[in-house]
Amino acid sequence: MTAASGSKDYGELMSPATEFFRMPFMSFIYERGWRQNFVWGGFPGPEKEFELMKGYLKPVLGGNIIDASCGSGLFSRIFAKSGLFSLVVALDYSENMLKQCYEFVQQESNFPKENFLLVRADISRLPFASSSIDAVHAGAAIHCWSSPSTGVAEISRVLRPGGVFVGTTYIVDGPFNLIPFSRLLRQNMMQISGSYTFLSEREIEDLCRACGLVDFKCTRNRGFVMFTATKPS
Repeated sequence: MTAASGSKDYGELMSPATEFFRMPFMSFIYERGWRQNFVWGGFPGPEKEFELMKGYLKPVLGGNIIDASCGSGLFSRIFAKSGLFSLVVALDYSENMLKQCYEFVQQESNFPKENFLLVRADISRLPFASSSIDAVHAGAAIHCWSSPSTGVAEISRVLRPGGVFVGTTYIVDGPFNLIPFSRLLRQNMMQISGSYTFLSEREIEDLCRACGLVDFKCTRNRGFVMFTATKPS
């Protein structure tokens, strides 16, 4: 159920943040303790997050949705079981995360497998036609991407006009961002180290706009932010 362009080897190295989540151990513990710790950063939990994002996704309910950087498929499975989408694509670069998602799906009775796909792909090279996707969700993901700008640009490319992008991440803003050149210094350090890229609310909005997405909105709770933007009709 995984697509990898016909390749049986996964030797391409990515950033340390990406490679970290390709480890078998991480795929095993992600829903067995790792994700639960997000509450300390302000994440309200999967059920409440889903209720929040349903409001943002209302214009595209009934269409298809990509759960980008889906990990072990926590939200992919919620989307599928909700019956609100015609097709759910669980997409991740980690083959081990996708295997774990598949195992979880196999363990559930009456899971709607006919409308559920697992796809292995790099967020910066999505294997979908332009303007073919109704919605993209990226939960706790953008800060892990090697290039957030490239990832959001690809999401914008595959969204149809009127399509919706919804994401969650940890937010970084406050007094530190008032220091001259702090943004440039932080970005350069992260690029060199290959570590997580934590953005401010303004930076996320600017990124969406630069990639052709409009009508930016967000909901915040301490270090948690859920944001959305739309592909112009």
